[in-house]
Amino acid sequence: MVGGDLHWIWTGYEIYQEVDYVYGLKALQEGDGFPVAQSALNIVELAISTLYLYSTYVLDSPVAPLFGFSANLMTLSKTILYIAQEYFCGFCNIGHNTAKDIFFFYVCTNCLWILFPTLIIIRLGKNIATSLGVAQSVANKKKGQ
Repeated sequence: MVGGDLHWIWTGYEIYQEVDYVYGLKALQEGDGFPVAQSALNIVELAISTLYLYSTYVLDSPVAPLFGFSANLMTLSKTILYIAQEYFCGFCNIGHNTAKDIFFFYVCTNCLWILFPTLIIIRLGKNIATSLGVAQSVANKKKGQ
């Protein structure tokens, strides 16, 4: 946040914390637990994503798509929860913005967090379904012998 000792790492956050109070001083001062809880889930999501990368590129493991699918499902679910929370509180954290600011700094950014995880979920879901189908065929052939 502005004034924080790590603000220099990403100065663009200065704009976002004014657009969306969930990630600004207001939430911090009010003791809002939502951004902290979401950040805790971000750590879990990052760990699962790291498992995906490791199991894909180091281990070449057949369970890798499951990790990728799970991490992206978390990303998508958290984004939908985040938007739903804003909707059900009457846009309490973004309602102070102009329509232009909401569009560019809230809608566009959240659309990316919906679009890309959805595409990844679809792709990895197809891979998982194909693998399960092959496994089922092998199991059926073994039963028939």
